[in-house]
Formats: sequence, C-alpha cells, structure tokens
Amino acid sequence: MATTTRSTTENAATATHDKVDATAGAAHAAVDRASDAARPVVDYLAAGAHEAVDKVATAATQAADAFDTKGDQLREAQSRVAATCRTQMRERPFTTIGVAVAAGFVLNWLLSRR
Repeated sequence: MATTTRSTTENAATATHDKVDATAGAAHAAVDRASDAARPVVDYLAAGAHEAVDKVATAATQAADAFDTKGDQLREAQSRVAATCRTQMRERPFTTIGVAVAAGFVLNWLLSRR
C-alpha cells in the first residue's frame, strides 16, 4: 500500500510539475508575443525621441552661436567706449574731475537717504 501511495504522490507531483512547465512555457510565449507586438511602437517612440533630441541640440547650438557672436560684439563695444573715455579724460582732465566729483555727491546723497 505504501508503494501505491508513493507512486500516486509521485504521479501527482510529476503532473503538477508538468502543468507548471506548460504554464511557464505559455507565459514565456505570451511575453515574446507582447514583446514582438510592442517592438514597432517602441521603435516609433524611440525615433520620435531621437528627433526631439536632435531638434533641441540644434536649437541649443544656434543659441550658443548667437551668444558667442553677441559676446564678441559687446567686447568690441566695451573696447570702443573705454577708448573714447580715455581720449576724453586726456583731452579734458578738469571736466573729468568735475564729473567724478558730481557723481560722488549724487551717490552720497542717494545712499545717505536710505
């Protein structure tokens, strides 16, 4: 009787094992089908993301170039203004001193009111 019970238990275990294997195989197949079905959508989304990144990179490059150009223009303007100021200070030293003193009084008046 013990042999019959053991073989029945072994048969039940083998049957359960076979069902688990079959279910796992079906699950793997379902995952593979879902993966195959999702691949075109993922590829489409990835292509769209790449295109968006390319557009942002292009815009950023253009903005960086524009900032670089404007920076060069501002440095040139600063050099011209500094040269003009130096020339005016050399040609009119007393006017320069008067303007500096007047600016000092105005700044003192503005700052002392606070």
